[in-house]
Amino acid sequence: MLHSLKLHRPTHLLLPHKTLTLLLLHFSSSEPQTQIEKIVKIINDHPFPNHPLHPTLSHHIPTPLLSPPLVENVLGRLFASHSNGLKAYEFFKFSLQSSDFNPTPDAFEKTLHILSRMRYFDKAWELMEEISRSHPHLLTLKSMSILLSRIARFQTYEETLEAFERMEKSVFVDKEFGVDELNVLLRAFCTQRQMKEARSVFNKMVNRFSPNAKTMNILLLGFKHTGDITSVELFYHEMIRRGFKPDSVTYSIRINAYCKKGCVGDGLRLVKEMELVNLLPTIETMSSLIHGAGVARNLAKARELFDEIPVRNLVADTGAYNALLSCFVKSRDAKSAAELMDEMEEKGVGYDNVTYHTMFLILMRAKDMGHVIELYEKMAKRNFVPKARTVVLVMKFFCKSRRPDLGLELWGYLLERGHCPHGHALDLLATGLCAHEKVGEAFDCAKQMVERGRHMSEAVFRMLERFLVQGGEMEKLRELNELIKRLQKVLPPSRGHATGILSTHP
Repeated sequence: MLHSLKLHRPTHLLLPHKTLTLLLLHFSSSEPQTQIEKIVKIINDHPFPNHPLHPTLSHHIPTPLLSPPLVENVLGRLFASHSNGLKAYEFFKFSLQSSDFNPTPDAFEKTLHILSRMRYFDKAWELMEEISRSHPHLLTLKSMSILLSRIARFQTYEETLEAFERMEKSVFVDKEFGVDELNVLLRAFCTQRQMKEARSVFNKMVNRFSPNAKTMNILLLGFKHTGDITSVELFYHEMIRRGFKPDSVTYSIRINAYCKKGCVGDGLRLVKEMELVNLLPTIETMSSLIHGAGVARNLAKARELFDEIPVRNLVADTGAYNALLSCFVKSRDAKSAAELMDEMEEKGVGYDNVTYHTMFLILMRAKDMGHVIELYEKMAKRNFVPKARTVVLVMKFFCKSRRPDLGLELWGYLLERGHCPHGHALDLLATGLCAHEKVGEAFDCAKQMVERGRHMSEAVFRMLERFLVQGGEMEKLRELNELIKRLQKVLPPSRGHATGILSTHP
């Protein structure tokens, strides 16, 4: 299948001139964001794997309009919407078939990220090795990091080292590996909090690759991820013994480690230590301190640190506002949180997913259904599509509040924008709908999930099976079973995924 990655005669040349002209007019008359949404919706709505995706893409997307920013944005949206990785892979291959399109590392990295996140490691390796032959300039340290991090997460220590060796010998063939590649391997283990393995790699390869300051900061960051301040400080002193001079990154990691534990006093002590060696705190450092004050339930200190930002010639960004917003979560101060969001809007500081997620948390803890709905409507009006954890949070609140109708509205909102909701969101919504005797709607949502190339959970399938049998809806059950079986042929189910009908029904 990988041979189709190679460039050949563009598909659009095979279209009748009139058809191509109409397609070009249809897309060129749209805003770039609208074009992206249209393509994402075409891909996510495509019945998979009943029909191949490539002809659909050829029919709907004129390849002359495939620009690098468009392809990158579509792949980014497919990643954010948890789309089936094989669909994203097909879209990337489709883009490569246009002789006028110059692929970018970002597009390649996003495709690789989508495949590896869904554990399509065979496809990810095929893509890496094919790109090594056809477009070696796309291979970056980031692409190496993406695949190694996923392998470190889902496979063994030995398999991760084998993958590193395979990259050196079979993928990055024209590149001599050095400390930068060692840092990528160490980061793969450190981001998964596998510090024993990271230490082992460091000791094993330190003679081959001379470590630099970045190497030591990566390991320090790994110890910070474990949440053990003692380990952070022990390794920090080891850095000093090895002759490494701490930089602003080193201090920021240590400050963040203390602040996550609510030790804001220790964080401020380190800030003074930084300033003594002419290292100035960044806006990220200030955000860590504000967050630390919130963990310590010291709202006055958090506000004082926030007000100190302009005094230090820094500008409060979304991260700094989010840090202060998180303090209001812990104090359950919904009024101050709402006022802070208004201040963000007045000053042109954009909301991100953390902003919405944090505000939803505050309102939900206050059991304020009215304001939760108001915030949801405000988010929808801005056409903002939240990340999976926020979708699950809001869906859970709606369904537990006995309002599955609102959950169904959220589901529809996501589908309209070309997103495929997370499987946990389906679990919550289907359960809520069935509890309110809306089995037909639950069936429709499950069908939409599977048709988009995503597995549903075994628990939800068994629940639907029971309700459909009780209601005499055997045709619907057989239809859902057939969709699941077809999907399994190209996407084997993992633990907890539905495998279809196990017993014989009349």
